[in-house]
Amino acid sequence: MNATAPPTNLLKRLAMVAATAFLAINLWTGAPLFALWVGSRVVGDTTLSMKAVFVVVIVLAVLVFSMALALAWLNTAYDRLIGRPSREARMTWMRSMRAEGDAQERLDIGMTALEQIVMASVYLAVISLLVWFFFLAHYSVTG
Repeated sequence: MNATAPPTNLLKRLAMVAATAFLAINLWTGAPLFALWVGSRVVGDTTLSMKAVFVVVIVLAVLVFSMALALAWLNTAYDRLIGRPSREARMTWMRSMRAEGDAQERLDIGMTALEQIVMASVYLAVISLLVWFFFLAHYSVTG
């Protein structure tokens, strides 16, 4: 962080970092739990219905899409706030097969704090899933 940054700039950056951490964690935890809760309200008292499954899938899709848009918006706003040069968004199929400029561009620009938070949340989610699956989930196969 820049020591000469104005306090309001620092507060904005901290707020953006906190919002990114909140959204990144809730992308893996809060959104699925909320979607399941909404689906549980549709199920009723006895059996699972396809209506409830569709509600869970639709609610989860809407939440994840909106959180992804919010994360993209936060990243763009953070880039503007810190004065990071805007990157030209090129579609994958429009890039050179050699993609020499892309690797150099990534080295020149680096990663922001927001990108590191999202990346860390993905690592945490995958590692948590693997630990749960291999060590904590005990299933017995009965014939």
